[in-house]
Amino acid sequence: QVQLVESGGGLVQTGGSLRLSCAASGRTFRSYAMGWFRQVPGKEREFVAAINLSGSTTYYAEAVKGRFTISRDNAKNTVYLRMNSLKPEDTAVYYCAAAAEFQRLTCYRLGDYWGQGTQVTVSS
Repeated sequence: QVQLVESGGGLVQTGGSLRLSCAASGRTFRSYAMGWFRQVPGKEREFVAAINLSGSTTYYAEAVKGRFTISRDNAKNTVYLRMNSLKPEDTAVYYCAAAAEFQRLTCYRLGDYWGQGTQVTVSS
């Protein structure tokens, strides 16, 4: 069982930056690939980024490539999402997810565990 708690969301102007954090409970954090997803009310959940167990491999959605950076600190049981050059279309609830396999996040867009989400609002 893994519990995930996101933080760092908020209101930012277009072009601004935010860093989201996702703290995981338990000793098995380094056994999971981690990912970030986002969802706007009335729309399907959208994959944003993923990182493998060691942090050596990352994968991004085209919409955020070059602007967002995912990273992890296994000593702190935390995964981060650095978001730069934010746009109004990045406005969404951002969710952290843990998955037993990296491909489960990147190919199937599925997670085994989910956080409760944190709101990101980008004003124009």
